[in-house]
Amino acid sequence: MIFKKRTVIDSGSLSALAWIKFKRNRLGFGSLMFIGFAVLLACLGYLITPDSTPYANDQYLELGLKKPGFSVTMLPVRLPGSATEQSFLKTMVSGKREHVQNIPVRAWLVQHNRMLYVEYGAIAGEPSMVKILPLEETGTPVKKRFLIGTDRFGRDYLSQLMIGTRVSLSVGLISVLISLVIGIFIGAIGGYYRGWIDNFIMWLINVVWSIPTLLLVIAITFALGKGFWQVFIAVGLTMWVEVARVVRGQILGIREKEYVEAARALGFSDFRIIFNHILPNVMAAVIVISAANFASAILMEAGLSFLGLGVQPPVPSWGSMIKENYGYIVLDYAYLAILPGVAIMLMVLAFMLMGNALRDALDVRMN
Repeated sequence: MIFKKRTVIDSGSLSALAWIKFKRNRLGFGSLMFIGFAVLLACLGYLITPDSTPYANDQYLELGLKKPGFSVTMLPVRLPGSATEQSFLKTMVSGKREHVQNIPVRAWLVQHNRMLYVEYGAIAGEPSMVKILPLEETGTPVKKRFLIGTDRFGRDYLSQLMIGTRVSLSVGLISVLISLVIGIFIGAIGGYYRGWIDNFIMWLINVVWSIPTLLLVIAITFALGKGFWQVFIAVGLTMWVEVARVVRGQILGIREKEYVEAARALGFSDFRIIFNHILPNVMAAVIVISAANFASAILMEAGLSFLGLGVQPPVPSWGSMIKENYGYIVLDYAYLAILPGVAIMLMVLAFMLMGNALRDALDVRMN
């Protein structure tokens, strides 16, 4: 008789094997790198944006709808009051207010301790075309370049896109966390206790599931009001049903395993059995569905902002940027609406590809 050697792989080895398999998936690993770059961009925020003012909302109406690569000379004029110091962290999170007023100028000249300049939007032949300021009230004129142009309000469009990354990722992260807390709790209770509790939870899930997601989000938004934090709650309260169904289905099978029976025989509490012994074995499926929910949350936020129900101006959002500029698609400024649309597409695609790669890597049977 020939005895075959049985190989036992511990959880650490399985984790290492899953990571190796995930890295071999080029699309999945590339998507993870792209998401990591977007997260870094969102975290650094105003430290790296060309316009570091709050919400990147520095407007120059005379510079509206300028093409990519446009440059202009800016004359800094000191504002009344002394400049206040601001911490590095506060600047990174909320931006920094300028203590000077930048004036776009066509020409400038220093003469007898005076600064003579012509504003960019000045009309030739006007008597007051040339303006004069004391030299001590002005700084040195600098050249400013708008890499991808300006919008109709004269704001730097690259800064708007970069801060929009923070909004989309924040909505996705907080919405997914809300859905995980609610979905895991409800799914675990229903799958473990079964009986009338499970029947009630399944009835509740089916009722919520039967309502179109976008309509439910809009209804919750109307109830909570428009705003930044309201979008997080509205999207999160509509995504928990998928998590609850997956967790419930997984726990229905795991609760009959021998180690769960042994835990009951040892007198462990239900809370300890569920959260210490059962839930760790369903987290692989939860991680995969969370990646898909992250992509769905980004799409929902963009849709709400496009409809005017999401984050409100002046907070930049990819959805609101499409809404503001979709009228230019038939004109020579189509990129103003196409760029945020491409950003949404790439972010959603990255999360979907990463979710598929995680599903393959975490599949124990394939490992």
